[in-house]
Amino acid sequence: MSGLFAGTSLERPVTCERCGEVLDSCTCPRDSSGSVCAPKDQSPRVRREKRRGKWTTVVSGLEPDATDLKSLLKSLRTGLGTGGGITDGELILQGDHRDSVVTKLCELGYKAKASGG
Repeated sequence: MSGLFAGTSLERPVTCERCGEVLDSCTCPRDSSGSVCAPKDQSPRVRREKRRGKWTTVVSGLEPDATDLKSLLKSLRTGLGTGGGITDGELILQGDHRDSVVTKLCELGYKAKASGG
């Protein structure tokens, strides 16, 4: 990637606006457009649904490119002692854990809200 003042003696590499690292070595979470997307910028919705006669907790509204869904799902599953998976970019947890998931996501820095009844 060419930097600022490319080809001159003042050439400097492009750096991340959040951490200050060179973009090639930056590990900040980014969305699909390439802009930095921190957890505080995301507002997931947590709802409960009945699937096959049993309650499930569904977390939607997370940016899949900026969030490591697998590690987030694992931390939620181990914290709640339940099973779950990822379907179409949504986290699905077995059981009705809506309030606990909202609390946990808020502790992680997300602006999570409960939705539904």
